[in-house]
Amino acid sequence: MSDVQYTPRELLACVAARLIKDGESVFVGTGLPLVGALLAKKMHAPNMMAIYECGAVDPEPRVLPWSVSCSWTTYKAPILLSMSSVFGHSRAGYADVGFLGGAQIDMYGNINATCIGDYEHPKVRLTGSGGANDIASLCERVIFMGLHLPERLPERVDYITTPGYLDGPGARERAGLVGGGPWRVITHLGVMGFDEETCRMKLISYHPGVTPEVIQQFTGFELIIPDDVVETPKPTEEELRILREEVDPCQLFCF
Repeated sequence: MSDVQYTPRELLACVAARLIKDGESVFVGTGLPLVGALLAKKMHAPNMMAIYECGAVDPEPRVLPWSVSCSWTTYKAPILLSMSSVFGHSRAGYADVGFLGGAQIDMYGNINATCIGDYEHPKVRLTGSGGANDIASLCERVIFMGLHLPERLPERVDYITTPGYLDGPGARERAGLVGGGPWRVITHLGVMGFDEETCRMKLISYHPGVTPEVIQQFTGFELIIPDDVVETPKPTEEELRILREEVDPCQLFCF
């Protein structure tokens, strides 16, 4: 592994990229998920098909798009759909991975992007779902990216904008959700997954300079911490070179 210095955001982009396999179709999001997807395409997944919520499918942007609605997302795209039609990919079972964010994610992977506090009298009103519900309900694997704080990872979200495993084993099936559900949670402290039996969040790796104990302190519920939890591999020299020279040379997101 490289001893080259890297920023926390560069680490997260590399972690996201490593989770994408060649040949997969991926709903990318603005920011680090987009950076991670483009890094994966240049590193090890040349046949990855990026899907943007604006309707562009598999473009070849010359510069890093600043959002999923940036005009660069349409450059050399073989398919341009409406925002509503693009979700037909997931409804038809063609979307392998979806990147999502939000204000809260709980121990069952439910995401809140609607409000903090009571729905009728919230402390904060947020942006809402957009296409996140479609992605989480229908994609095979969902990856969440966000900050790791107790209020961001509560035992239960204040409002379920986007379904994870709802209230536990079997709940997604009873609700008729066909996608595989939440798969990974990437934060600035570590990487989490979900236990197959209980559907509860579990720690997979802790980032360099962090410990499992620190991650537990910054989580609003009891994490499952397996004996085989490991340190997140640092970015390699090649990952950092491509990230800095080809994907995000202006440090739009990886400053």
